[in-house]
Amino acid sequence: MRPAVLLGLLGLLVAALFAGSLLTGPAGAGIGPSLAALVRGDDMLGLVMREIRLPRAALGLLVGAALGLAGAAMQGFLRNPLAEPGLIGTSASASLGGVLAIQTGLAAAVPLGLPLAALAGAALSVLAMLALAGPRGGTLSLILAGIAISALAGAGTALVLNLSPNPFAANEITFWMMGSLADRAMPHVGIAAALTLPGAGLLLTTGRALDALTLGEDAAASSGIDLGRLRLRLVLGCAALIAGATAVAGSIGFVGLVVPHLLRRAAGARPSRLLVASALGGAAMVLAADIAVRLILPAQDLKLGVLTALVGAPLFLHLILKTRGQA
Repeated sequence: MRPAVLLGLLGLLVAALFAGSLLTGPAGAGIGPSLAALVRGDDMLGLVMREIRLPRAALGLLVGAALGLAGAAMQGFLRNPLAEPGLIGTSASASLGGVLAIQTGLAAAVPLGLPLAALAGAALSVLAMLALAGPRGGTLSLILAGIAISALAGAGTALVLNLSPNPFAANEITFWMMGSLADRAMPHVGIAAALTLPGAGLLLTTGRALDALTLGEDAAASSGIDLGRLRLRLVLGCAALIAGATAVAGSIGFVGLVVPHLLRRAAGARPSRLLVASALGGAAMVLAADIAVRLILPAQDLKLGVLTALVGAPLFLHLILKTRGQA
């Protein structure tokens, strides 16, 4: 499929799902009144559209695009279709920061304490990774550093839950880690945009280098690609995207792993073509999942991360079996 056609179709799908997210909810208003209230409504419906549904839809767009883009970039850089954004440990570290904010009461005392603590955890993980992998560390050292940081952050999260004397805090931690876009406001959108947009800008400039890297590191270096600089841009860009997504939405898995798989054949063999397509595909997947959680069990508050895992894991297994059959 031609790249322009693919991106056009994905763009239309994202626009339709964004509109669907704006129109989905218990208010029960029609399409016309809802959209009119979004622009100029001063009544309760206008408040619901601008303060509840618009931030939720915008976060679905930003979070999904961030996870999809980060997954495609990691898979292109590592030349491994099993790579996923959480490999560098930023997601687990951001989750640990959010867990500590809930446990210490910072999340309740400061309006944006939880996402800011998650961002602090993500920033510390990036510094630790760069220190462990070294400025000239290879791909293997990068992966090992990410695994070590992720394992340490996971152990810290488990320790906090284990030692938590407050069952209500432990319950809140558990639900936050499942991932959700509910009860978010425009300041959360600002935090996510402040990180995901620069991170996306960094990764989108690596397309040519990722294309050259498909021939191997030696071939890429001989064509003038600075592998050390590319590695730094990939780490910083992916970390910014994952940190922004995790800080406002919690842990949402399988988006960065499954979406590039679904779009790889349509986008062709060039990683540069897959970056923007995966960003749009990730946005479409998260928006669709967030609409689904509001329709399937509206009274039970089904978490977004739970649904993406329930759908993404079987889909990924199907892709693995299909690939094995073709081989």
